[in-house]
Amino acid sequence: MKLLTTIFRHTDLNLQGKTFSREAVRGIIFREDKLLMIYSPVNRDYKFPGGGVDEGESHHETLRREILEESGATMTEITGEFGKIIEYANEAVEEGYETFMQTSYYYLCEIGGRMGTLSLDDYEEDLGFQPLWVDVNTALDTNRNVLEESTPAPRWTRREVLVLEMLKRKKR
Repeated sequence: MKLLTTIFRHTDLNLQGKTFSREAVRGIIFREDKLLMIYSPVNRDYKFPGGGVDEGESHHETLRREILEESGATMTEITGEFGKIIEYANEAVEEGYETFMQTSYYYLCEIGGRMGTLSLDDYEEDLGFQPLWVDVNTALDTNRNVLEESTPAPRWTRREVLVLEMLKRKKR
């Protein structure tokens, strides 16, 4: 899959140190001119539905699971690859690691017409995650405002802004 960009969340990263790697998948789902995004009223930002790939799980299986959990929608197919973003941070989540590296794979997806019950993780519930159909410009402007006004902004907002900017350019 094409590398869209690499994000370095911190300037003091030790890229030669022991690195914990995580893969995640994100769904880009359009219906007419609206995107299915996950909105947090706590953070006041939008994120693409998706999440971490569990051991033994394919990207397709993870996308299906994550989209269902976060939006209540059933993914019917992956229609294409959009690209991947690699992020580095000095906030390793596992003991003994100095650096955290996450690769997020973005896929163009289709969903069925009906949206059902959400099955959110505790932190997602705490953030009030809710699926919303929103146009690219609204999501982009909202997330840019969060980056400017929030200290710190959610760790995913910068990444999502970059993808939203690319989607906006493609729609021209």
